Amino acid sequence: MSKTNRALKKVANEAAVAAAPRLKRMSSSLWVDVFIVFVTGVLFAVAWPTLQVTHHVPAGVQPVIAGLAALPLLLIRANPALGWAISAAGALVIPLVFERTDDYDFPWQVVHVMVIMALLLAVSMRSPLAVVGVSWMATALLFLANAPGQDGRGWAVGLTALVLFGLLIRWLVLSRRELARQEEVNEVERARRAILEEKARIARDLHDVVAHHMSLVVVQAQSAPYRIEDVSPAAQAEFESIGATARDALNEIRGMLGVLRSDGQLAEDAPMPGLDRIDELVEGSRRAGMQVQVDRIGMPERLSDSAGLTMYRILQESLSNAARHAPGAPVRVTLGRDGGLATLAVVNAPPVGAAPSAVADHAGGHGITGMRDRASSVGGSLTAQPRPDGGFEVLARVPAVPGIG
Repeated sequence: MSKTNRALKKVANEAAVAAAPRLKRMSSSLWVDVFIVFVTGVLFAVAWPTLQVTHHVPAGVQPVIAGLAALPLLLIRANPALGWAISAAGALVIPLVFERTDDYDFPWQVVHVMVIMALLLAVSMRSPLAVVGVSWMATALLFLANAPGQDGRGWAVGLTALVLFGLLIRWLVLSRRELARQEEVNEVERARRAILEEKARIARDLHDVVAHHMSLVVVQAQSAPYRIEDVSPAAQAEFESIGATARDALNEIRGMLGVLRSDGQLAEDAPMPGLDRIDELVEGSRRAGMQVQVDRIGMPERLSDSAGLTMYRILQESLSNAARHAPGAPVRVTLGRDGGLATLAVVNAPPVGAAPSAVADHAGGHGITGMRDRASSVGGSLTAQPRPDGGFEVLARVPAVPGIG
């Protein structure tokens, strides 16, 4: 239970660390929205009471006109193009409908001018270039047509500079994002190269240690009848069985080495043993002197490649354990189904004699743990326990199809 709690705590901590940047971004975005709402409220509060100073507007309509001048700023993040369109439409209509006061010669309130310029800047930074061009031209024409005297030209030049500034910021941001994305790709590639180098090192070590010794076993087993005089037919058959088993193991090792040396893209296409090779596995155990009986009881019609490989490896390890720890004992293998699960039971009787000391001394003790890991990796389970009669039982349950069980 303590291991489970530690694992859950570790997962929670990792999730919290991963979510921290996202929460920070959400918090920053929320504060920006609050600031925009606050500024819009201030501008509306300024535009409403000062509207009667700039234009002849009926009292009941003043909140609407003030809202048309200030409230489009609320769209500056969500949809700046729509906010600009509303503000520009208001700037087009107001001078035509409402007359200016005698002391005010500009067609719009200062608040309206500030909002439309802020929205035009946002459009130039975020909207498609076609929308930027239309917004810039329409705003420049709007000021050229309505600004008093020669002021329209100055406003047009100023608006052009504003749009160019927005485009510059836009391109700077895009270039930094592209640089960050490229750095991320480079980091992933560096990590991938490091993994490939580590896999290549593991493959070299396996080849130098395991494959080398297995090759020597094959050579010794094949040459023993010629190197040793008066080899009986039974001993010669035993040497042939040892050589065949060692060759099979060597072929599997070479296959795994090929996958390790590859970049991982061919791993799915690498030939992997499944239930179709269980008979070969059992026959190899029988050649080694084991008594193995196989029963098939209602196997699932569909069995995924991962489930088949898991069942094969569990059976392989179970037979190896039985050969080491219960030499001479009969072994019963039962393949069946339990709903959507494929089941494998391997039961061996008590050992007839003691396990060879060399095998017992060199047994690593990780076989059952490895079998449990294999079963859990495909959503299954495995139990391994002694039997009351002194034997041993391994029971694996594996989903027949990924996602079932």
